[in-house]
Amino acid sequence: MKVTVSRTALVVCAAAVLVATGSANAVVTTADVTGTAEAAPSKAGNASASPSPTTTAPSTSGTATTAPSATAPSAAGTPSPTSSSPASAPSAPVANADSAPVASAAVGALFSGGKHFCSASVVHSPGGDLILTAAHCVNGDVTAISFEPGYHDGIAPYGSWQVTAATIADGWTSSADPDLDFAFLKVAQPGPASLESLTGANLLGTDQGFSHTITLTGYPDGSERPVVCTGTTTQSDTYQQRVACPGFPDGTSGGPWVINADPNTGLGTVVGAIGGYQTGGDTADVSYSAYFDGDVAQLYNTAIS
Repeated sequence: MKVTVSRTALVVCAAAVLVATGSANAVVTTADVTGTAEAAPSKAGNASASPSPTTTAPSTSGTATTAPSATAPSAAGTPSPTSSSPASAPSAPVANADSAPVASAAVGALFSGGKHFCSASVVHSPGGDLILTAAHCVNGDVTAISFEPGYHDGIAPYGSWQVTAATIADGWTSSADPDLDFAFLKVAQPGPASLESLTGANLLGTDQGFSHTITLTGYPDGSERPVVCTGTTTQSDTYQQRVACPGFPDGTSGGPWVINADPNTGLGTVVGAIGGYQTGGDTADVSYSAYFDGDVAQLYNTAIS
């Protein structure tokens, strides 16, 4: 399990220990400061309120549940397909001297009660206000959750964004189906700028297959910096994928699996999020994700509609 319980009693699922078999090459690093912004907006009161052409028609999950808030922003313009080009982050993350993978400014930590408990990432959307995380990270009053992209060392360089609505598959809500352990959250903060215009965004990739070299990013519980890994994914079940990346303990749930990441910004196409089997894995060395197919495409279309 890779979610930390916060004061909002977010869901944590217990599971048996799984010993990973096989081998995978992985490069792991604790990321340097993401972005170049130094001054963080005040957290108190600041929050108010590569192409993916193979996205397919919805599959078996059917409907989705959207939990809006009165403060939810309206999406700007006409919904665009997930193959649209993502915005570029204005400030490139700082790469480590040894050319280790960078932590994208579009990846951040989810906070509740003053502590971060899960990870999330900005995904391209018409309104520029959508983030992706694991469904098991979302429970109860979603407006008690905030998102801080690029968070590090107590600094939120792009501000604190309040979650205003959650879109979760009915199959997860009714039976915690691990194959549907993903969710989209809308966020907002005062001012005219959209989240995506500040941080950039990953494209949503569906039906991309199970074998990839990915960049995996998450915020471990108790750490003030994200951990980043480059690893090779494999199929672990019909609708499950996994990657051997050491150093991804509780708190990293919802962290994005990104392919074709730009070496300067870390942005690319997101094909998974830590979750799924054993709510992401019962060890810090192997992470799981539900396979992104027509179900996540349908959920995305519901979230932006």
